[in-house]
Order: sequence, then C-alpha cells, then structure tokens
Amino acid sequence: MEKDEDKQEPIKELKLYKIASELLQTERAYVTRLHLLDQVFCAKLTEEAGKGTFPVEVVKGIFSNVGSIYAFHSQFLLPDLETRMSQWDSTPRIGDILAQLAPFLRMYAEYVKNFDSAMDLLKQWMERSAQLNAIIQDIQSQEVCGNLTLQHHMLEPVQRVPRYEMLLKDYLKKLPEDDPDRSQAEKSLNIISMAATHSNTAIRKMENLKKLMEIYEMLGGEEDIVNPSNELIKEGQILKLAARNTSSMERYLFLFNNMLLYCVPKFSLVGQRFTVRTRVGVEGMKVLETSNDDYPHTFQVSGKERTLELQASSEQDKEDWIKVSTTVVGVNLHLRHFPYLCSCVFQKEELGKRAPRWIRDNEVTMCMKCKEPFNPLTRRRHHCRACGYVVCYKCSDYKASLRYDGNKLNKVCKDCYFILTGRVDAEEPVSGKKRGILEIEAAQVSGNSFLCGFLQYSTDRTKPCQRVWCVIPQHDALVLYLYGAPQDVKAQCTIPLLGYQVEDVQRSVDHPPTSFRLRQSKSVHYFTADTEEVKLRWLRVICKAVIGEMPECQTPDVDDLANASL
Repeated sequence: MEKDEDKQEPIKELKLYKIASELLQTERAYVTRLHLLDQVFCAKLTEEAGKGTFPVEVVKGIFSNVGSIYAFHSQFLLPDLETRMSQWDSTPRIGDILAQLAPFLRMYAEYVKNFDSAMDLLKQWMERSAQLNAIIQDIQSQEVCGNLTLQHHMLEPVQRVPRYEMLLKDYLKKLPEDDPDRSQAEKSLNIISMAATHSNTAIRKMENLKKLMEIYEMLGGEEDIVNPSNELIKEGQILKLAARNTSSMERYLFLFNNMLLYCVPKFSLVGQRFTVRTRVGVEGMKVLETSNDDYPHTFQVSGKERTLELQASSEQDKEDWIKVSTTVVGVNLHLRHFPYLCSCVFQKEELGKRAPRWIRDNEVTMCMKCKEPFNPLTRRRHHCRACGYVVCYKCSDYKASLRYDGNKLNKVCKDCYFILTGRVDAEEPVSGKKRGILEIEAAQVSGNSFLCGFLQYSTDRTKPCQRVWCVIPQHDALVLYLYGAPQDVKAQCTIPLLGYQVEDVQRSVDHPPTSFRLRQSKSVHYFTADTEEVKLRWLRVICKAVIGEMPECQTPDVDDLANASL
C-alpha cells in the first residue's frame, strides 16, 4: 500500500504542475487581448475622439474600466504567476497567489454590469460615426485581431473569470486534503465563484446577441432584430398549409420572446437567407394543436396579424413548437383543437382586430351566409377576410377596413360589414324569426355531440353513396343530422332515430363489411364507415338512440376527424 501511495505522489504533483502551467499560458494570452482592447482599440479611438470627431464619453462608455483590468493583470497577476512557476520546485502552489489577488477580481463587476449597454453603444456609434467605424474596421483587419471583431474581444474579460473558476476547481480536485495550500485555494475559489456568476449571465447575453447578429444577416438587415431585449427561443424549418386547399409550402420560423417571424426561404450562394413574410406579436397569440390526415403533425398559430396552420417534421417537433410557444405566450396548457369541430365565429370586439382562420373550400358545400349551394360556374367560393367564412359572391360584395391589416380595405361578408361599419342592414330579417330544423351549423353541434364523423350514405342500394358529415348532437340525442361538409351551416336532412331497426348489411361488391342500415317501414338508410372500429362506434350510439335511451359520448378517433379534410 505504501508503495502504491509513493507512486501516486509524483503523478498528483505532475497534474498540479500542468494545471498551474495552463493558468500561466492562458493568462499570457489573456493579457495580450487586454493590451489589444486597452492600448490599441481604446487608445486609437480616444485619440480620434480628442479631435472632436465623436464624444470621448462614447469611448469611455464602450470600454468601461478595461484599463484598470489590464493594469491589474499585466502588472500584478501575470508577473506573480511567472515568478511562482519559475520557483515551482521549491514552492509548488498557486492558491496563496490567487487568494491574495482574487479580491481585485471584483472590479469585473463593473465591466460585466456595463457590458450590455457597451454593446448597444458600440453598435449605435458604428452606424452613426463613419470615422469610428473606419478605425475599428482597420484594426479588425490586422493580423493581431485574428479575424475577430471588437465585440468578440470585448467578451474576453467576461469569459476570463469563469475560466479561473474552472481551473481552480480542477486544481482542488488534484490537491491532497492535507496540503497546506488547500485553505488558500478554497478561499480564492469562493471569491472567484461569486464573480463568475455575473460573468456567466453576461456570456449568455453575448451569445444571444451573436445569434441575433447572424439572424439579422440571414434576414437581409431586418429591423429591430439586434436588440438585447430580444431572445431567440426556437427556430426551424416548417411547412405552411395553404388556407384554401391544404397544399404545403416550405417556410422557416424564428420564435423570439416577443414575436414570431414567419419567413420564406430565398435562393442564396452564401448560406441560408430568408424574407420575412409576417411578424406575429406574442401578445394575444394562441397556439392550437390540429389534426389533418393528409398532413400529420400540424398545429395552428393565431395572432392579431395572421393565423397560420403549420406542419412540423415529426410529432416530437410539433410538441416542441407547441410547448415553447405556449411558454412564451404565458400559457401553461395548449388547447387541443380539431378544425372541423370549431366554429370560427369571432366575438364582435375581436372582429377585424385579429386575423381569422380561413374555413377551407372543401369544408363547406354551401355559402355560410345565404346557405345556397356552391357550384363552379355561377356560385363560386370567396373568403371573408374578417371572419374567415366561405361565402358566395353576393354575400362577399362588401369592403371594410381591418385593423390587423393596417386598416386597409378588405373583402368581407355582409354580416361583418355591418358589424365593422356600424351600419344597419335594411334587409335584416325580423328579429325573433325561428330557424328551420335544418338551420343548425355543423360545427356548432359537432363540438357538443355524442359522435360525429364522415360516413358514406345512400337511400338506394343501386345508386352511388354520398360522403356526408354525420352528427348526433347532445341537445338532440335521438336525431341524426347529415351535412354535406363539416362546416356547413345547414343540414341536408335529419333522421329521427327512435323506432328504427339497426341491421348489418350483407357483404357484397357494393357494400363492404363496414356497412349498416337503418330501416323503418318503407324508409331505409344505408351507411358505410371507413373502418370496422368506426362502424362499431356508430352502432353503439345508434342502438341506444333507436330505443329511446341516452347514448354515451364516443370520443372520436383523431384519424376520423382528420378524414374531414378528404
């Protein structure tokens, strides 16, 4: 055992020597950087400021107390370390030197505290003063700068204190418990650790500022990007689903603590470049999880400026975007949202102030205002820019200024026009007029239903089936509503289920095993589900309703809801 301990001693001493040598070597390099900051950058700028080209206070504000830091390291710490290393054989320790000089590291508090404002001041005056900018660019082009900017060199003092902390911790790990230098090394570590905490905060801010500079260049000089108050939270490629038909387009997002930049990639030979298409302010922004069978991993971002439906590269990527977005907005839980179960009715006070989600063309078969069916020739689809409804040309022949679009005139539907302008509709129907039994919006009843989803429907086995959106609402549990599409504002027909017989249809070429029918006297309705599971879910509800019992709510499968886009 004694022999093993004897072997370990020289190894430990060698490791301690290597740590001390690294401290000395990095200190020499650091003093060289401080000399560049104080004796080159600061000195030349101060000399030029003396000519009245720009205020001397600007130079002082940029470099703070770097002169005092340079003097301390070049005249005290570095010489003491060099002397100690030359006498290492007789005095193998550094804890005593650091314990004696560590209190002077408190001068870094002033430099670190001033660091953010120094960066702002430097950026401001490099843009304002051509002469100041020219001097800095000239020095940066010299070999002594190592192709690094002044901002990078100014970060050196901020990074140096954490470096001392790391080396000293390593030194203490290798130092024997009974070594006489331990108490001094521990004392100096306590002092240095306090100073390092402030430096680490400044380092993070500088790294963020560096990233903002990169984004600024990628966006072609977009305003207000390089600002210490901006913090990049997440960035990445994304697909944007078209508002009308769900075709996808490649886009790129930058999420900051105060805004979301929705960008379009553009061709470039020098790295990634983007054009900002839309800025969405975080204030009032909502993030919703959506479902779309053709495009999985989708979510929706709704802001005052615009509403975007986006597709992530994976389920995990989608969850990450939702998590960070809701955190930024200040919401701890995001909403799970099925677009086909959502009525996009705006509150009157929000109308025109927030960009709506457009109802897609294939989600409706009729005008959402006058309820007349669409056709490709005489009644085509148009979108109201205020509420997002799909309406016909007669119901969209109005224009109103929308606040979210800079108060520009936009095409809006008749109802939104009168709400936004405050005018009275002379053709408004008499209040209190009862709606017909079919005049219930599909989205309204789907959101509060025992079951809803697409089924193939026919009343004649010899004729082709029609794909319809079926709903058994909670307020009318014994009635099956059939709609042409999930956002139609009027049902095609209703089937009072009480008294009907539910039968399986024999398998045939025209009717697969997922088919069933409802029969009552001479009235027969044929239905076909997409899968056996969906069929069983419908049968569980309908079999209760036909005997007058209250059904149980059947949670729709995500895939069923997503099929609404087909």
